[in-house]
Amino acid sequence: MRSRYSAYVVEAESYLLASWHPQTRPSRVRFTNGQRWLGLQVKNTASGGVDDKAGTVEFVARYKIDGRGHRLHEVSRFERLEGQWYYLDGQHLN
Repeated sequence: MRSRYSAYVVEAESYLLASWHPQTRPSRVRFTNGQRWLGLQVKNTASGGVDDKAGTVEFVARYKIDGRGHRLHEVSRFERLEGQWYYLDGQHLN
């Protein structure tokens, strides 16, 4: 989760696509002009241990666009394939 957040900060599209689950991976990642990421707070995790095949991460990411503050609150689902974790999808929370 933290590495994907960092990839959004530096707009590392190739890393984001490589860490996205093959079943849900888009053809490209779209970045918003003028978006500035301010921080990530991981609120909760479930599963994701050494022997687990799936896990979730609840997080809040704060950002600004054109000086206006926003926050993304999401529960992301991850799945392990051949020892590697991939972002599957997420549910946005208020």
